[in-house]
Amino acid sequence: MAHSTITFENPHDGKIKEAPVGFSWTMFFFGFFPPLFRGDWKYAVITLAIAFVTFYVGVIILCFMYNKLYIKDCIGNGYRAKYIRGRHNSFDDAEYKIGIKLPRLES
Repeated sequence: MAHSTITFENPHDGKIKEAPVGFSWTMFFFGFFPPLFRGDWKYAVITLAIAFVTFYVGVIILCFMYNKLYIKDCIGNGYRAKYIRGRHNSFDDAEYKIGIKLPRLES
């Protein structure tokens, strides 16, 4: 269950967000709460709706996609990858795993 975590920083306001790579175990066990606690209102509402409509089965499927979707939203909101820690300890490994080129924060 060892995940890698990418730390993102917004170069405009200095805000920092962390995003795990891979399967979302927290969503698997806690449903819509992880997006809610991350401030990801869009996916908190989507997850809650999917849970009601599919009797939680759809949430299990969403667990495979959520962290990648969160990373895409962070990038779309101007965040840049600052560093990575965990199993995929290089940006190249993480980019290969998620299939996204990560914009990096320039020092």
